[in-house]
Amino acid sequence: MRRPTASLRPPLAPAALLIAGLLAAPSAAAPSAAGSAPRVTPAAARFAATSAPPADAGQVAQAGVPSATAVSGRLSPGGRHRGVCVDTPLRLTADRPLQTGASGRIEVHRADGTVADTIDLADPRSYHRTIGDAVSDTGVPHSFAYHPVLVDGNTATIRLHRRLDYGRAYYVTVDPEVFPGFPGIQDPATWRFRTRAAPPRTVSRLLTVAADGTGDFCTVQGAIDFVPEGNTRPVLIDVRPGTYQEIDYVRADRPHLTVRGAGRDRTVIEYDNNNKLNGDTALAGSTDPGDVCPRQVLPGHDKFNCWRSLFGVEADDFRLRDITLRNTTPYGGSQAEAFRGNADRITLRRVTLESFQDTLRLQGRGFVTDSLIAGDVDFVWGTGSVFVRRTELRSLHGGYVTQARNDATHPGYVFVDDRLTRGPEAPDASVYLGRVDPTVYPASQVVFVRTVMDAHIRPDGWQLNNAGCDKALDVRFWEYGSTDLAGRPLDTAARLPCSRRLTDAEAAWWSDPAHVLGGWRPR
Repeated sequence: MRRPTASLRPPLAPAALLIAGLLAAPSAAAPSAAGSAPRVTPAAARFAATSAPPADAGQVAQAGVPSATAVSGRLSPGGRHRGVCVDTPLRLTADRPLQTGASGRIEVHRADGTVADTIDLADPRSYHRTIGDAVSDTGVPHSFAYHPVLVDGNTATIRLHRRLDYGRAYYVTVDPEVFPGFPGIQDPATWRFRTRAAPPRTVSRLLTVAADGTGDFCTVQGAIDFVPEGNTRPVLIDVRPGTYQEIDYVRADRPHLTVRGAGRDRTVIEYDNNNKLNGDTALAGSTDPGDVCPRQVLPGHDKFNCWRSLFGVEADDFRLRDITLRNTTPYGGSQAEAFRGNADRITLRRVTLESFQDTLRLQGRGFVTDSLIAGDVDFVWGTGSVFVRRTELRSLHGGYVTQARNDATHPGYVFVDDRLTRGPEAPDASVYLGRVDPTVYPASQVVFVRTVMDAHIRPDGWQLNNAGCDKALDVRFWEYGSTDLAGRPLDTAARLPCSRRLTDAEAAWWSDPAHVLGGWRPR
């Protein structure tokens, strides 16, 4: 597939380490949403690592030894700093560009010298970790592939396999092979820090996340994990401005969560998770029951694809607002959801969801309002009953806006007062409103009411795969009051013959979210 000359966003970490599989926890050291260079927290420690002219290419002297070749920079967290988040990423910023090697170990030691965590670049097991206490359909813990080290210019961000303990002192060592040309860190006094004394109060209904370490947690997943299993009351996770490079997962036993950013242009979660890294392609042939998705709505089809999203939710009554989710999988990469909701009563308000294929997937009742969803192939899809209001659906290339797979007992996707726009790589008449195979999903329903549509929408509007209208008697591809960008009524005479235009009364009925969502009226 051709690659775009311009995309919606830059790729994740230009020099990012790409090995075996990918997936990660959040980043306190990521570039800001405005694209500025990674910031060093006030507690960052300065280091001056020097190496004597080597007798051979592998010889590296210890930190503090004078030499003609110096490497200086900053370490975060550091400076014997107290009060560090237990979910903190580690960051090393040098005075010259870094690159990762194929071997070498990064170790986090407790003050007594025992090892708390190890990343071994030569060991494939180091490229996997648990996220969100995810478990398979049989209750077996699931392991995600992820990037343990990401390099962006002069800065390396290191993500550990597990949380640290509260109230402990730690030091970090880095073998010289990890970053060729950097002499490594072996002195226990060079990179030291102490975690904060105690967790937040368990009675609190507000948890804060800050990339600079000033919140209760440094990562969104850290806050999600702190919510107790079987939670029964609302919990607000307030995510402060910053860019968080992580995959997030909410298990089914943590309902009633709200994740709130500081605004779509200020709080961004991003990562390049996708089907090739943690989905069907990555796990093809696996017989490990720990891989299999829980709560499969489409058994067989849903075997592994729950693990490939940037933000996955299995819990009911989840709300996401005022934030951007950006799956940085490149164009032509594979299916890569920005958000996947496999639960009931999910609300997305004032969010931006960015990916290419399969951007938004909802499997239960969902409500989306005042948002932006960007993608190209089936970028709004799933089996859910979903009401989408006052939202921009931006096609980045030719393709399909929707693929609804609801059954005959539930409504599908209903769009009211939305806008279908396009990026520069989506030509005229290159995008279908939706597609489906009616021999597999015979009751598929997609409704567009009072929708503004740019000229990238095809005159025929809809596509049936593997069948014609004679096999699509129960497919409901409906439309009402569609206009162009100037507000002029669209000529829909060339639409797929088995699609139809709603009457005024029908359009009014479908414009009520409670009718679509089985009586649920989202607040």
